[in-house]
Amino acid sequence: MALWTLIVWVAIGAAAGLLARRILSGTPPFGTIGDVLLGMAGSVVCGYIVALLRAGGTGGIVGSFVAALAGALLLIWLSNLIKK
Repeated sequence: MALWTLIVWVAIGAAAGLLARRILSGTPPFGTIGDVLLGMAGSVVCGYIVALLRAGGTGGIVGSFVAALAGALLLIWLSNLIKK
């Protein structure tokens, strides 16, 4: 994965982390900053998986955001389960 691709996934992940918190409602176990960081991590992991599966592009900006949102939702949901 190229460095610029990683930077884009991190930026998209920050927005996806904020949106994922809105979708999952409730009190964030690690606060808003934690959700943004989990969103970034989730988007990078999910972006890497999507890149491996597609062996090329990720479907443009919309596809990238959907993948980032899925990764962010998964990590924030898991963190809620672990924190409880």
